Amino acid sequence: MSEKGEHIVALTGAAKAYGAVRALAGVDIAVAPGECLGLVGHNGAGKSTLMNILAGTISSDSGAMEIHGAAVAGRYSVAAANQNGIRCVFQELSLCPNLTVAENAQIVHPSLKGIGWRKRAEALIVGKLDEIFPGHGVGGDDAVGDLSIGKRQMVEIARAFTVTDRPLHLVILDEPTSSLDAVTAGQLLRHIREAVAGGLSCILISHVLGEILDYADRIVVMKDGKVVAEKPATGFNRSSLVAAMGNVVQEARIEARLKAEKKRGETPVVVSAIPQKQPDGRALVAHKGEIIGLAGLASHGQTATLLEIYRAASKRQVRTQVDGPVALVAGDRQSDGIFHIWSIARNVGIRSLRSMVRYGLIDPSAERRMADEWRDRIKIKTPDMDDNILSLSGGNQQKALFARALGSDAAIVLMDDPMRGVDVGTKLEVYDLIRAEAERGRTFLWYTTEMDELNNCDHTYVFRSGRIVADLSRDELTEEKVLQSSFEETA
Repeated sequence: MSEKGEHIVALTGAAKAYGAVRALAGVDIAVAPGECLGLVGHNGAGKSTLMNILAGTISSDSGAMEIHGAAVAGRYSVAAANQNGIRCVFQELSLCPNLTVAENAQIVHPSLKGIGWRKRAEALIVGKLDEIFPGHGVGGDDAVGDLSIGKRQMVEIARAFTVTDRPLHLVILDEPTSSLDAVTAGQLLRHIREAVAGGLSCILISHVLGEILDYADRIVVMKDGKVVAEKPATGFNRSSLVAAMGNVVQEARIEARLKAEKKRGETPVVVSAIPQKQPDGRALVAHKGEIIGLAGLASHGQTATLLEIYRAASKRQVRTQVDGPVALVAGDRQSDGIFHIWSIARNVGIRSLRSMVRYGLIDPSAERRMADEWRDRIKIKTPDMDDNILSLSGGNQQKALFARALGSDAAIVLMDDPMRGVDVGTKLEVYDLIRAEAERGRTFLWYTTEMDELNNCDHTYVFRSGRIVADLSRDELTEEKVLQSSFEETA
């Protein structure tokens, strides 16, 4: 921790509990001027709770806060954070979907008022988007609700870096690249380093450990609501960082599993001839027991293809044939995945309710057995599966969506960039579950923005401008080939 007076913000002894769940247990953390602090830990470690306290969206139960060396007196709020130049990009995006991009920018800049405020707000946010994400394709008058999740994340990030009448000192980024493809993620990370070099401070939370190791100056590791390790980024490597988080990564087992090349089957269970803008586009074909990757730049047709397959499973379509029941693991869990007013157990079991009906009613004991089984299998961190789904961290909410799909009768599982906000240890456990289910004959179609995840796939289709431009086997798969196919025509 920085010495007193040498930090932008500092928390001492921060504690927070939600009923029986202890989110923070006396955390000390500080951020120095011109520093990028990396923050890592498994799901439920307390990272997002800590950032919400710094951002003023929640209050700690105990502890003290200093900003620029001065103790914070009275109630600390989002308004107080903004007045002190502290902004946060939340893991669950906070934009208003019914407003335009420019109107969302005005929300955090009340000085944008009077005649012509809309044009000034549009120039402010689009200018920052141009600076961080060249070629972003977002207009100031676009309705946020009409944007893809990746573009919404770009808007939220750009808004956090905008400046009007107050200086900006600290930007907190909670899983900022989780919905970005490799190109836009690289643009953001480079901008962070440039901003830090110019004196801005950042807190970067990410489960992509390469981002933390390559772009942070100092790394803090959290586990079970406590700080368990803290040192300069140069003092960690991937293995020691994972070990500090409390995960044991069996690299040899992973490599052996990934080397097991699978031959393509004879009879396809999914054939999707997605709308082609040019006649040489390929059809997507998946066979029983295959794990099929969908890659390429974000918003180039991957999600649209998964949704077309999902719809085709319930009604006959000419262009898409699906043989078997389908389940979908949504990446945008807040909009498309969880039922906000339901319990964790009901969220897990909703896809399988028909199998739980007894004498015309849902059998609560069957629902309970399924919930408890998947809490243990996928390690959902909660004391009670009857708690509301929103009591879980973002990563644990995503585990519940996996449990819903994998616990169902679906022969085909569609995954729309599903690892957003999931820690490295859980990812490896889910990868093992997916591979085991594939070996039993279940088929997976997996859109991911993480190159490492494509190594789990038997074949990878690369999308460009709404069509498939490459089909790469695991042996052929490289990041260079994916990026080349994403930008250039391929034969």
